[in-house]
Amino acid sequence: MPTAQRLALREEKLTTFATMLRSLAVVATIASVTPAFAGGVDELPKNIQDELYNKDMMDPMQPLAESAYRDWKPKKGPPWTIGYASSYAGNTWRADVMKRLQEEIIPKWKKLGLIKDVIITQSNLNDSTQIQQMRQLVDQGVDAIIVCCSNPTSLNQTVEYAHQRDIPVFSAVGYLTSPYAVNTSANFVVGGSMLGEWMAKQINGKGNVLVVEGIPGASASDSQNVGVLKALAKYPDIKVVGQVAGMWTDQVAQAEIQKWLATNPGDLNGIIIQSASELGALRALQQSGRDMVPFSIGGEIGALCYWRNNKDFVSEAIHAWPPGDDFEFGWNVMMRTLEGQGPKVQSILTKPQTMDYEQLEKAVPADCSEDSDGWYNVGAENWASKDYLDQFFLRPADPEAFKAN
Repeated sequence: MPTAQRLALREEKLTTFATMLRSLAVVATIASVTPAFAGGVDELPKNIQDELYNKDMMDPMQPLAESAYRDWKPKKGPPWTIGYASSYAGNTWRADVMKRLQEEIIPKWKKLGLIKDVIITQSNLNDSTQIQQMRQLVDQGVDAIIVCCSNPTSLNQTVEYAHQRDIPVFSAVGYLTSPYAVNTSANFVVGGSMLGEWMAKQINGKGNVLVVEGIPGASASDSQNVGVLKALAKYPDIKVVGQVAGMWTDQVAQAEIQKWLATNPGDLNGIIIQSASELGALRALQQSGRDMVPFSIGGEIGALCYWRNNKDFVSEAIHAWPPGDDFEFGWNVMMRTLEGQGPKVQSILTKPQTMDYEQLEKAVPADCSEDSDGWYNVGAENWASKDYLDQFFLRPADPEAFKAN
């Protein structure tokens, strides 16, 4: 093997090893650190506390104190101007978010007379660029900023900069650790644990598993990976034989999995992969010449279609973050906060949903395409309904019926 190839392979193995060590360290942390629950969580219904705010299934960095916006009101009434500081636009998940925002959310809330405009920026995974763009949005005078899937700590000074100017920041699909942010998402440790437990049942508690993360460093990716490893650790006969980063992008995941398969010829019994990358796993396995092994499926239509055409392939899909629904969840929390409803806690969480084959048949038509890069959404009211969100606010009301005084 040429020297350059040996060095590249060595670097790849070191990177994989470092990633595994990092994830295992976080698993150890979650087992030993108990987050201090403040009054905000204590005010939630007990069933929600038990299921989604359980100390044993919580990312220790997840902000759980009382919200800084419990008694906050905006400087002026509607119509409001919103800034969407997107961190990435390069995958199908983000495309579905943008479609929901531009085709449904913006027209709906404009018609209600509650928003004037939405200013959209893109930073392409560059934290410095996103910080600059957020500051520009603040200086332009937006009334609120919403971000998605961002680094949990790098934006904190900018969030405080916005707060000092009376502009709240909302983090959809992942958290920011700033006390001045409001976060919305599924509990991703719970979601990751669901994936790990599902895989354990799928392979009868024994075998070699490849774990494909999303974007390492993003809270949604890291938290989900913690849950996956925490669940698999219960099964001594399951071995995590590798971890790669799929970057929540099918093309990247396909390339990384193909590279891993080419350099690891041993047995592989399953792949746990974070959406939006399962279509990449399907293509990598199909092109590898190996037998198809079960991999986790989220909401990508192409992968769901493969399952529809191969009924016994897997037992269920797990929807950790249906893109349009998850972003609308964050948007609805933002609008309620602008209306002065007063969020109780920094992080408003929901639970991933499962889909069995019977539900799949109703959701995905028989003439579907395995090449489709579209998404299945469970529906905003199924993901985080108005009645569900009422429980997280001190002064709950229908946000769509708001009238300024």
